[in-house]
Amino acid sequence: MTIKAVVFDAYGTLYDVQSVAAVTEEAFPGYGEIITQVWRIKQLEYSWLRSLMRRYEDFSVLTQESLAYTLRILGLKYDDGVFAQLMEKYLHLDLYPDAEAALAALKGRKLAILSNGSSDMLNALVRNSGLDRVLDATISIDSKRIFKPAPDAYLLIEEKLGVRPSDVLFVSSNPWDACGAKSFGLNVAWIERVTPEAMAQACIKNDTVAPLTLFKAVRTQMDELGVEPDYRIYTLSELPGVIAAYES
Repeated sequence: MTIKAVVFDAYGTLYDVQSVAAVTEEAFPGYGEIITQVWRIKQLEYSWLRSLMRRYEDFSVLTQESLAYTLRILGLKYDDGVFAQLMEKYLHLDLYPDAEAALAALKGRKLAILSNGSSDMLNALVRNSGLDRVLDATISIDSKRIFKPAPDAYLLIEEKLGVRPSDVLFVSSNPWDACGAKSFGLNVAWIERVTPEAMAQACIKNDTVAPLTLFKAVRTQMDELGVEPDYRIYTLSELPGVIAAYES
C-alpha cells in the first residue's frame, strides 16, 4: 500500500486560527479572547447551517457574518476600518511552527490543501505564508457549493489530484473533519493538539471556564459520530512515521 498524496485541512491544521487573537485584542482590549472564540465557533456553525439550508455563500462571507454576529452580541462598536483589519488577519494567519518542516519531509508525494476556505482567501493565505512553493494544489470546496464534512467536498481530492481515496492520507486537527474524511473513505490522521488530560487540568485549575477552554472542549475533542481516524498524532512532525507505518 502506498500513500501517493497527503492532503491537509487549512484552518486549525496548518494555520493557527487562534493567531487572530493578536488583532482582536488590539482592536478591543479586554475582549480579544471572547471575540476570537465566538467568531470561530460561529464561523464553523454557519458553514454547517448554510449547507443544511442549501443557502451557500463562500467562506469569506461566512467569516464576515460570524464576525458581525460576534461584535453585535458583545455590544462592541466598530467602524469599517476596524472590521476590515480583523478580516485581513485571515489572509495572514500564523503557520504552526512544525508545518514547513513537515511538508518538506513529505516531499515526493503530492501535497495539497482541501479547505472550506474560499478560493481567494486560501490563495492569498498560502501565498502570504510561502506554502505556494511547496503545495501541488490548494483546493477550495467552492466548486461543490457545500462545506466539509459533506461527502461531495472530499470528492474534490480525486477530481483535482487524480489520486484514489485509498491512496490518500488526509490530515486534520478538526475532529468533525477527521470524522467526515474517514466516513468518506480516506485514510485519516487526526492531530490531537489538546488531550482530554489537558482539558481536565484546565477545568480543575479555574473556578470559571475561560473562552479558550470552552472552545477547546467543544471543537478540539474527538466527536461521538461512530467513526474513528486511522491515526492519532500530536504534531505534524509525526506524519512521516505515520506514512512509513502505513506502507510497511
